[in-house]
Amino acid sequence: MMVRVVLFAKPRELVGRPKLDLSLPAGATAKDAWQQLSDQYQLGPLPRSFRCAVNSEYAQWEDALKDGDELAVIPPVSGGAVGERKSLVELREAELDLAGIAATVRTDVDGAVVTFAGVVREHSRGKTVRALVYEAYGAMAERQMQTLAEEARRRWPITELAIVHRTGTLRIGEISVVIAVAAPHRGEAFDACEWLIDELKRTVPIWKKEVYTEGEAWVDDRP
Repeated sequence: MMVRVVLFAKPRELVGRPKLDLSLPAGATAKDAWQQLSDQYQLGPLPRSFRCAVNSEYAQWEDALKDGDELAVIPPVSGGAVGERKSLVELREAELDLAGIAATVRTDVDGAVVTFAGVVREHSRGKTVRALVYEAYGAMAERQMQTLAEEARRRWPITELAIVHRTGTLRIGEISVVIAVAAPHRGEAFDACEWLIDELKRTVPIWKKEVYTEGEAWVDDRP
């Protein structure tokens, strides 16, 4: 059977391309696919922190694959409609307008609009940073972001919210991610905003590379 393997961040750089097709025996698992990929490109043992997705849904490495499946190798991550309400949930290459995004969530019933903006800083891990590069598994990332939006609505009495993340190369001082939450009371808005950024960094397949004055490195920013 043939399986399409999709790679991101460091594995993509090591293999030298973002996608490739593997011929696997019937009944092979996602872990078997990694092993074949590793043997071919000398990637080493499967890192315990790596996850996988099959057809844009998180899966287990022990899960059997089928002919035509798309297997995504997910290194540790660093970022529509809900019922009748549409949250702003989006990946963008263009610069982010914090005030503009916040304005999209505010209504006249809200007593609070809480925002979080992640900003590119010039020093990290004792090194001088020139730029950040964000890479995302597009369709799956936006689906996970939408799942977080729906869960936040279940947990707190939120009027509206927005989750917007940049991709591509960002300069020092640029905004990489914006979370905006509107609610009648500030406590719920603060709690939901904090939970959303923490869960986004923990679960959404978005990766960050720091480009230093000397060298570069992919960063695992999970809390």
